[in-house]
Amino acid sequence: MNEKQRLEQQIINKNPSDIKSEKDQDLERIKSTSSDEMIAKYFQTTYQAPNMKDAKKRGKQDTQVHYDFEIPEDMKNIGEGKKFLIRTYGCQMNEHDTEVMAGILADMGYETTYDQQEADIILLNTCAIRENAENKVFGEIGHLKSLKRENPDLILGVCGCMSQEESVVNRILQKHQFIDLIFGTHNIHRLPQLLKEALFGKEMVVDVWSKEGDIIENLPRQRKGNIKAWVNIMYGCDKFCTYCIVPFTRGKERSRLPEDIIQEVRHLAAQGYKEITLLGQNVNAYGKDLDMEYGLGDLMDEIHKIDIPRVRFTTSHPRDFDDRLIEVLAKGGNLLDHIHLPVQSGSSEVLKIMNRRYTRERYLDLVRKIREAMPNATLTTDIIVGFPNETEEQFQETLTLVEEVGFEGAYTFIYSPREGTPAAKMQDNVPQEVKKERLQRLNAVVNHQAAQAMSKYEGEVVEVLVEGESKNNPDVLAGHTYRNKLVNFRAPKSMIGQIVPVKITKAKTWSLDGEMVETAEVR
Repeated sequence: MNEKQRLEQQIINKNPSDIKSEKDQDLERIKSTSSDEMIAKYFQTTYQAPNMKDAKKRGKQDTQVHYDFEIPEDMKNIGEGKKFLIRTYGCQMNEHDTEVMAGILADMGYETTYDQQEADIILLNTCAIRENAENKVFGEIGHLKSLKRENPDLILGVCGCMSQEESVVNRILQKHQFIDLIFGTHNIHRLPQLLKEALFGKEMVVDVWSKEGDIIENLPRQRKGNIKAWVNIMYGCDKFCTYCIVPFTRGKERSRLPEDIIQEVRHLAAQGYKEITLLGQNVNAYGKDLDMEYGLGDLMDEIHKIDIPRVRFTTSHPRDFDDRLIEVLAKGGNLLDHIHLPVQSGSSEVLKIMNRRYTRERYLDLVRKIREAMPNATLTTDIIVGFPNETEEQFQETLTLVEEVGFEGAYTFIYSPREGTPAAKMQDNVPQEVKKERLQRLNAVVNHQAAQAMSKYEGEVVEVLVEGESKNNPDVLAGHTYRNKLVNFRAPKSMIGQIVPVKITKAKTWSLDGEMVETAEVR
C-alpha cells in the first residue's frame, strides 16, 4: 500500500471527531497526496452538508423572533482598512440579503469596493432558480482562482440559495477547495462568527442549515441609495411547485410580526425614502403562519396610512391573492396598482402537473376581480414554456391567456430541470428546438402588447420617481412611473430622489422618453 492509499484508508476509518482534532496538522498532507474524491470525503466527515430530504421536512415548532443580534467584541474592528465585494445573483430577496451582509461587514469596519483586485473579502450571493444562474456562479468561481493564488489572504465565500443544494456544496468541496467559506440562506446573522473561522482557521468553513431559520430583527443593512428600499415581510415558501427549488433553499414560510414591519416602514419614511417594496418568496401568503387573523391586506391597510409616496409588493401567488387584498389595493393612494402575478402556464393540465393549485379559469376570475376593483391596473407575469409533456395545444392556451389578460410585460423562460425538484424526475420530452420556437412566439405576443400599452402614454404627463442617471447616458435621468414604466428624460441632477411630472414624447417597447414639465395634470 503506497502513501496515498494509506492516507485515503485512514480518512475512511477515522472517527469524525478525531479528524476535526487532527485537522490542523494533516490537512495539507492530505491535500497533497489524496484524490479529489477523498478530500471531499474528508470535509464531509467534519461538516454537515445540506440535505434535500431534511429540507423537505416541515417542522411544527414555532419560529423564534430574536432582537439581540450584535457583532462579537473581538470582530467589531476586524475590517479596519479592509474592503469587501459582494456579487449578487437572482431575485430581490437576494438583493435584500446582500444589503444585510453589507451592513454586517460595515459594522465590522469593512468598506465596500467594486474592484475585486482591492477586495479582502469576495462573497458570491447565489441563485439556484435556474441552471444558467448556477453555471454563471461556477464560471465566476473559476475566474477567482487566479485571484486567490495572487493573494492567499483573500477570503472567498459562496452563500445564498446554491449553498443550500447538496450537489453544489459537494462540487465545491471536490473541485474548488480554494473557497474559504460556504453558508446558506438561514444563517446570514452568523457571518461574523463564520468569517472569524475563515480568517483564523486553516480549513474551509461550511455552515449550511437544512433546518428552518429563525427571524432576526435587528440586523444592520447597507441599503443601495436613499430613494427606494426593500422591506422583507416573510421568508420561505410552502407551495412546492414541482419545478421550483425555493421551498428547499429558503425553507418554510415564516412571517415577521406586523409591528416590526410597520416600525421599519415608518423609519424609512422618516429617512425620506420615496418607495418601498414589500418582499416575500410568496408575499401574499403573509400572516398565514401567525397566530392571528392578519394577512397582507391588513398589513397594507396599515402601511397605507404611513406618509411614504409609493408602496409595492412582490412576488405574489394567485392562490393566495384574496378579496381582502384587492379591497385594500383599490383604495389607491400610496398603494400602487402595478401587480406582478405569475401564471406560469395558460393550461389547466400543465398547471396541475406544476402543482400550482389553481386552474386557468380561476386565474382569469382573479384577473376579473382585480380589473373590476382597479380598472387601470397594470399586470405583469412569469411564464414557463416547454414544461414536460406540454403539447402544442396547451402552449396555445398560454398564448390566448396572455392576450386575454393583456399583460404589459412578462418574464418568460424555457423550462430546465432543477436537481432535487419533483419535475426533475419527469421525462424532459419537449425538444429544445420546440422550446426555443415556442419562446419566440410567446415573446412576440408579449412584446406586441407591451409596445401597445406604452404607445398610449405618448403625449401624456406622468409622475416619475427620479432614481438616477440613465445606464446608457449620464446626461439623461431615469425613473419609474406609478405603474412601473421606465422613463428617460433630461433634467437637472438635483431632481434625483424627487417625484416630478414628465411629458412623454416617445414610446418604445420597454421604456418611454420624455421631458420634464413645470406644472401639468398628471396621469
